Amino acid sequence: METKAQSGQRQSLELHPRLWFLLSWLSVPLFHSDVRFVVGQEQQEVFAHRCLLACRCNFFQRLLGQEPGPVVPSPVVLSTVPAEAFLAVLEFLYTNNVKLQRHSVLEVLTAAVEYGLEELRELCLEFVVTVLDVELVCEALQVAVTFGLGPLQERCIAFIEAHSQEVLRTRGFLELSAPALLLLLRSDNLCVDEAELVLAARSWARVGAVEQIVEAWKCHALRRGDAARDAPCRRRRGTVPR
Repeated sequence: METKAQSGQRQSLELHPRLWFLLSWLSVPLFHSDVRFVVGQEQQEVFAHRCLLACRCNFFQRLLGQEPGPVVPSPVVLSTVPAEAFLAVLEFLYTNNVKLQRHSVLEVLTAAVEYGLEELRELCLEFVVTVLDVELVCEALQVAVTFGLGPLQERCIAFIEAHSQEVLRTRGFLELSAPALLLLLRSDNLCVDEAELVLAARSWARVGAVEQIVEAWKCHALRRGDAARDAPCRRRRGTVPR
């Protein structure tokens, strides 16, 4: 069966009709369904089939076990995954297709990584690259750093280097973790003056982050290792001469 990722409306905050159809289909007791999930903060009830999920995904095989469920299945609570993202995962498991949306693709990607769904993960990564913009890039970088997604991390850094001033003003920049921020501060190619970068870092700074920021400032100009100790310091690309 061919695996496909269909592009959604990038800015829409509404569920696509296919997801609404899936939601209505999986939100009532299905014929022969033997597992019931309570998903996300919405506590959305979702019904599915243990055999299909276990065959398609090792995570669900371990979660649900080998025994058939009761006639009225007790709920499996998955509170950390949003309902829309979980329905996208089920759509992929049931149909080998998925409708990805810009506003929820990172949540689907997170679920795909956590559930070990490599094909779905790759589809999400391909889609993220096509919709990457100033508002989304820091969230995407955070996901990439958290799960060690090297290619996505590189694409995000390159995008931020080209749109540094705009990205530094976003809410997503302020919500970066310390490791993600350190990765940015090590770049020599940020198109922003050093003074602006200092102000942005101060806006981000949290308790306990000062030492990490100082260390990152050293790393952008001085390469680590004995062989590079004599290397001269370099301005970042966007630094104004003084």
